[in-house]
Amino acid sequence: MTTAFISVLSAAPVADAESLTDWLRGEPALAGRVRPVGGAPAEGRLGVPLDTVSVLLGAGGPLTVLASCLRAWITQPRRSDVKLTVGRENGPTVEIDARRVSREDVEQLLRQALDQPDVRE
Repeated sequence: MTTAFISVLSAAPVADAESLTDWLRGEPALAGRVRPVGGAPAEGRLGVPLDTVSVLLGAGGPLTVLASCLRAWITQPRRSDVKLTVGRENGPTVEIDARRVSREDVEQLLRQALDQPDVRE
């Protein structure tokens, strides 16, 4: 099993991550596989902003379903200023920029980040 981590880079990353989480949870093939996560708390803070979404991917279809969902979410007109950074633990990451990526490139970019062997230090 692979877990994809999707960080939202925008003017409102927490709100956009919540929107993306809700969007992905609405896909039956991803039911129970999506949750919001955050990084380490900043100094002097008690909590963390939940600006990252994790998606548990199994073999087969979930990667294609995730690509389709991300493509649909990011290509909405109100998302034109959003960038997504997608990767997995110990693996490469890719950036998907709503202004620069074609709809067809999303799955290819996800496969670059999620189908590669682990990078160990």
